[in-house]
Amino acid sequence: MLLIESSGPVVRVTLNRPDVRNAFNEELIAEMTAWAESVKPPFDSAQGRGAPRVAVLAGAGKVFSAGADLAWMSKMVHYTHDENVRDARAMARMFEALDTLPIPLIGRVHGAALGGGVGLAAVCDIVVAAEDTMFAFTEVKLGILPAVISPYAIAKIGRSAARELFLTGARFSAARAMEIGLVHAIGEEQELDRIVAKYVNDLVTSGPEAVAAAKRLIAGISGATHTAATEYTIDAIAERRVSKEGQEGMSAFLAKRPPSWSA
Repeated sequence: MLLIESSGPVVRVTLNRPDVRNAFNEELIAEMTAWAESVKPPFDSAQGRGAPRVAVLAGAGKVFSAGADLAWMSKMVHYTHDENVRDARAMARMFEALDTLPIPLIGRVHGAALGGGVGLAAVCDIVVAAEDTMFAFTEVKLGILPAVISPYAIAKIGRSAARELFLTGARFSAARAMEIGLVHAIGEEQELDRIVAKYVNDLVTSGPEAVAAAKRLIAGISGATHTAATEYTIDAIAERRVSKEGQEGMSAFLAKRPPSWSA
């Protein structure tokens, strides 16, 4: 249900259920979780240059992801409360694993991202969308909630947009998604790979450990008190300055030469 292809520092992960618009079911969730939890931090001494440094998440066929699979939903109707808890916990584990991936995750979104498909976009660090993509938190139309994806969606779009879009279930455009922070770049569908490639280049020419640390920094100071955030940032920059990569990066800059990770 997933196609995973590595090419140099880039791993491409493709939802491969085009016949059902890449909708989620238990098997897809399990495969995605297993992949995300298998990804190791980039570029440590044990892995060397073969380790992936960027992941690109896409969908096969005409749609990125239409949310929950209808066959899976038909089983949910008969689940007990405990069975629903178990089911939701598995999905929550998948989103957490993707959100905390130790390398940058770029979403290549086209066609539609509905329900949990918007959740996938929300856990991507960078989202590139086709200009005709439609988005929607459709759960309330079914009498349920965008509950498991809500921490990630609200972190991206904010409470105000969530109050409108969670409550109405209304469809919104890629342009609106960009306005509220869910999407970072828009282009015609045939341009998406070029736009993604530019982001990939920006990421692989940056220090791989620094990129991973910057991702942790964002999570570490979000919602923290001023005092806690200050202490975190002091420790974070001190650690990076004395690290092997930090020393190499600063030395390369002063010597006006490329750093070792982009040579």
